[in-house]
Amino acid sequence: MNLWQSMARRDRVFDFLAPTASSVDVRHGPILYLEDVTVSFDGFRAIDNLNLTIDDGELRCIIGPNGAGKTTMMDIITGKTRPDTGSVWFGSRHDLLTMNEPEIASLGIGRKFQKPTVFEALTVFENLELAMAADKRVIPTLTARLTGEIRDRIDEVLTMTGLAEQQHALAGILSHGQKQWLEIGMLLMQRPRLLLVDEPVAGMTEQEMERTAELLTGLAGKQSVVVVEHDMGFVRSIARTVTVLHQGSVLAEGSMDQVQSDPSVIEVYLGESEEAA
Repeated sequence: MNLWQSMARRDRVFDFLAPTASSVDVRHGPILYLEDVTVSFDGFRAIDNLNLTIDDGELRCIIGPNGAGKTTMMDIITGKTRPDTGSVWFGSRHDLLTMNEPEIASLGIGRKFQKPTVFEALTVFENLELAMAADKRVIPTLTARLTGEIRDRIDEVLTMTGLAEQQHALAGILSHGQKQWLEIGMLLMQRPRLLLVDEPVAGMTEQEMERTAELLTGLAGKQSVVVVEHDMGFVRSIARTVTVLHQGSVLAEGSMDQVQSDPSVIEVYLGESEEAA
């Protein structure tokens, strides 16, 4: 069985592939709404009465010390973790707590994990073509002819991610930053309404960080983007609104200057630094 046949197996589903386009009603509120969400693991409350709203087309940065609940929050939004209480809505019609992970992805919610996951034995172009599999299986991509519409979309994403010159290169030889951009590109292939991006600049060079900032700020207005990040310099370079999580709840929210001058935020981060020392 060759590589393409292996990837075409009907029982193989790739969770990170781009979500299908969907119609999300945001006429009566935000695109993402979490209310009074709580979840505990073995007695530890990872999320504690969390309330969060994300507007359509907004770029939101989520920061917080280790253990603040950032990853658990994204797990809840994408259906990986079920909360004990609360509600989570995508637009005004879709109750995410009644849906499984593939159903949530099909609505137009894409998640990019910290470690890039791409097909290293395929070219950049082939990775993007593969991500067009609307039903999360690769058969439609492998059997259909490369239509002009798909080619145009690939060219558009190559330009957006800055990978046009690498489109025929194997993904395995890309730099760490380029692999990150490629995976974001794979999610963008189907024009998701909401992107959840986890620590996109971890391990990047300064130049790669600048390019990533340009990419994410360029998406704002076209997609809603939620960025979880520890690098405060990077957050400042892209942030419109920053939400600070602590012990599973929202501690502060506002501009970067506002949250950095908030006494409660200063106390939390200073406390973390003292513990680490």
